[in-house]
This record gives sequence, structure tokens and C-alpha cells, in this order.
Amino acid sequence: MVAADNLQKTPEEATFNLLAYLKERQKICEAALDKAIPIIYPEKIYESMRYSLLAGGKRLRPILCLATCEMMGGTIEMVMPAACAVEMIHTMSLIHDDLPAMDNDDYRRGKLTNHKIYGDAVAILAGDGLLAYAFELVATQTPDNVPKDRVLQVVARLARALGAAGLVGGQVVDLDSEGKSDISLETLTFIHNHKTAALLEACVVCGGIIAGASSEDVQRLTRYSQNIGLAFQIVDDILDITATKEQLGKSAGKDLAAKKVTYPSLWGIEESRAKAQQLIEAACAELKPFGKLAQPLEAIAHFITSRNH
Repeated sequence: MVAADNLQKTPEEATFNLLAYLKERQKICEAALDKAIPIIYPEKIYESMRYSLLAGGKRLRPILCLATCEMMGGTIEMVMPAACAVEMIHTMSLIHDDLPAMDNDDYRRGKLTNHKIYGDAVAILAGDGLLAYAFELVATQTPDNVPKDRVLQVVARLARALGAAGLVGGQVVDLDSEGKSDISLETLTFIHNHKTAALLEACVVCGGIIAGASSEDVQRLTRYSQNIGLAFQIVDDILDITATKEQLGKSAGKDLAAKKVTYPSLWGIEESRAKAQQLIEAACAELKPFGKLAQPLEAIAHFITSRNH
């Protein structure tokens, strides 16, 4: 991780300690995720689900969900089921993404991938189990002080971000594009707006919805999250080239080996970095109406372009 004081742009922002914030929120999320899925019969499936869900990671998605809800006047208790749900959905996507039929990866977060431990069949089912439970958690565990229409909106948003209109659709186009050298910028952006940015958008927007964000604020949050989502993917593409397996916790150089078209392959590394920075600046501009309450989301946006894994 990079030093906190490198992540802020103004003296006002410099008073916010991002690393301490992330560490505290990460601890809260880990405890909630651990509690959410106990090991019961049949033990193998719960062990497999927990293996990947509790394998570490930055927990940026649930933290974004918490931070947005708090910025909009909500509480951690109100939004924690939704925050856990987005991490379960994200973990499902990683388990399935690593399978031999997809990206065929042996390592994730510095550990053997789920199918390397439990086999392909159980890994697929573990992803399915996490996905189903994510929606159950939102529907049954969101506190009663959150109006039911907000809970319903969150369920719908998560489902759309995940399905053929979101992550699944992006993954299909990504698979179809492998090994092809004539992939356009438009197609590449479609892939990542759906495969990466859609779930990040759902994390942010669902946090706002739980807290009762207005339609105007939801639009601001949507633009913020779409910008950081695309920036996140550009940085991922750069790190696949520049970072080591130890830094990434997964195989490095995979995009090149798979002959994938990436932002650096179209623009070069330096221009890709500049584009990511422009996206982050545009994202932070959407947060100006929220003042100091937006400090966590602003700092997380800058962290996305500064990370090394």
C-alpha cells in the first residue's frame, strides 16, 4: 500500500487518514463476513465458500458501500447486509473467473484458487451458494428501520449489475475477444463497464439507496462510481504488466499471454495512467456537493490509481 499522504490532493483532505480508515472498515467487514457463513452440514460447501470469501483482499467494494451510506446520513448497521452481499457476489465472480473454462488461474489473493483445493464442481457450487445467499442476506437481514422499497431497489440493482446486462455480459464479450487483435476501444470499454464497473457502481449506489439518497444524488453516485470503476480496470491492466505475482497475489502477465487487448495495448502505459487520473478527477468532482462527508470516497478514488496490487 502507498503512504496515506500521497493519496490526498489538498490540505483539507490531508487531515483524513485513509489507511487507518481502510484498516478499521476492513476489520468490521471481515467480522461481518465471518459471522454471515458458519460451517454446517454439508461442511464441504460451506468450507469452500468461506475459503474464498475470507481469503483476504482489500474489501474495497463493501467499504465503498459503507462509506456511501454514511455520507448520505445512514449507518453501518443499516447497510452491512448489502455490503456483505456485494463482497459475496464479487467473490463468486472470482471463483468462477479462475476456473479452467474461464481464465484458468491457479492463484488468487496469494492462495491457491478454490477449484485447486475443492475441485471444479464444488468451486462452481460455492460460487452459486455465495450468489444465492447474497440476495437472501439483503432481503432478510437488512434492519427494519430501512423501508422495504429501498431493500427491493437494492436487490434489483445487484441483480442487474451481476446478470447479462452487467458482469455476465461483460465476461461473455471478454471471452469472445481473447486472441483477437482488432478489438476496438468501444468494445474494450463495454467489457470493463460491465465486467468491473457495474458491480462497483452497485456498491456505491446501493449504499446511497439504503440511506435514502434522492434521485439526483443517485445520479451523482452513479457517475462517480462509473468513473472509478473504469479507472480501476485501467490500473488493473497496467499492473498486469508492471507488477509481480507476489504483489498481485495472482498470476502476472496473464493479459499478454492470453493476447488480450487492454488499455495499455491501445494507449501505452503512460497515456493509460493519465486517462485513469482524469477519470478519478471527474469522479471526485461529483462529490463536491457533499463536502467533508465525501472525504472517504474521494480518498478511495485516489487510492485506486495509486495502488500497486
